[in-house]
Amino acid sequence: MSTADIVIKNGTIVTSETSYKADVAIQSEKIVALGENLSGTREIDATGKLVTPGAIDVHVHLEMPIGDFVSADSFFTGTRAAAIGGTTAIVDFVETQPDETMLTALAVRQKKAAKSVIDYGFHMTICPTDINKLDQLPAVYQAGCASFKLYMAYGLRLDDGQILQALEAVRNVGGMPVVHAENWEVITSMIARNLDAGRIEPRWHPRSRPSIMEGEAAGRVINIATLVGTPLYIFHVSCAEVVNRIAAACQDGLPIYGETCPQYLFLTDTAYDEADVEGALPVCSPPLRTPADQVHLWEALAQNSLQVVSTDHCPFTRAEKATGLEDYSRIPGGVPSIEMRFPAMYTFGVQSGYFSVNRWVDICCTTPARLFGFQRKGHIAVGYDADVVIFDPNCEVELSTDSLHEDVDWTPYDGLVMTGWPAMTLSRGELIVEDGCFVGQPGRGRFVTRRLT
Repeated sequence: MSTADIVIKNGTIVTSETSYKADVAIQSEKIVALGENLSGTREIDATGKLVTPGAIDVHVHLEMPIGDFVSADSFFTGTRAAAIGGTTAIVDFVETQPDETMLTALAVRQKKAAKSVIDYGFHMTICPTDINKLDQLPAVYQAGCASFKLYMAYGLRLDDGQILQALEAVRNVGGMPVVHAENWEVITSMIARNLDAGRIEPRWHPRSRPSIMEGEAAGRVINIATLVGTPLYIFHVSCAEVVNRIAAACQDGLPIYGETCPQYLFLTDTAYDEADVEGALPVCSPPLRTPADQVHLWEALAQNSLQVVSTDHCPFTRAEKATGLEDYSRIPGGVPSIEMRFPAMYTFGVQSGYFSVNRWVDICCTTPARLFGFQRKGHIAVGYDADVVIFDPNCEVELSTDSLHEDVDWTPYDGLVMTGWPAMTLSRGELIVEDGCFVGQPGRGRFVTRRLT
């Protein structure tokens, strides 16, 4: 072949299926050749390093309004941190106003995302006021939103009959429904009971959202999806009860998928026992669970009972978290994880022996791309987007607010040491992170029109 724009030489290519030594040639945003002794206008030496697809985070909340607050990371700061951590595509969310069409809401959100430094897509949320808009789903799918968010909690909660209608509508357009599965009626009853008794501290947060009821909600929505005949993807699985329901559905041959997140793999519910704002910082929903649940989640990833690791990245500042210290139910929920996810899964998944380097790529890159319609991402192969990470398996990084780049004044992973970190990140053939430093430009990310068929 003729000289390529960029050739990554001497590295070990890691895909979800195999690992091998080869050069990667990049031209006009695409991977154009894999082989030996390839030549490029710029040649990058990856000796001793792993060459992986860019990671894909299918669950993030950037510039997201929640109550009186907006999540701390903008589309610029959040995607910059993602890129430094080896993530080259994200999926965020669209929520409509009651008198707004879904396509109008999508356009508004796309305009806000114009600062992104990596590629992005959106899940379209279906809330109670959208049930009378389900005839808009074909146009939304054609516009590139291939996935649809359903809540079983908060003010966005759908009742079971509405879930049935929404799942039918998503099935009819060939989309992927994603769901926040919790039993909201039980949660609100337990919160009221605790507050009436003066139990206001963050440690009552997990006690109001018991794992058995998360499992119940997951089982219920799996049953409705089975009745409808649609795939289903369950967000932020925190506990064994949900894993067991997903695993049973998979054993029955049902297209049911689940993800977990770093907070459930690295933190436990004892974090809520810390004094003052420290106990409020890790409040997220579903809540952190027990050490036994944590082990169960790692094993589920190894056994493919869970298929993806995303982040549910939704950070708030220490001051914002502190506003709920007199009523734990008012603490804005969410933690920052968008930068550390990919290297953390290598350090504590691969190096700790839970799964192989290929499984690492599968759960962070390839399966997210496949399930959510990134048809030219998540894999190292000719014709795919040149979203590539050159990963140094020996680079040590201690996580802290000084080493991370999220726009928030705390991290739940302070002091955690990564052995393995991206040295370079390329997005569509453009080098945007070099030696751990962001060298790209805001606004270079593109909205990806996703399709599931």
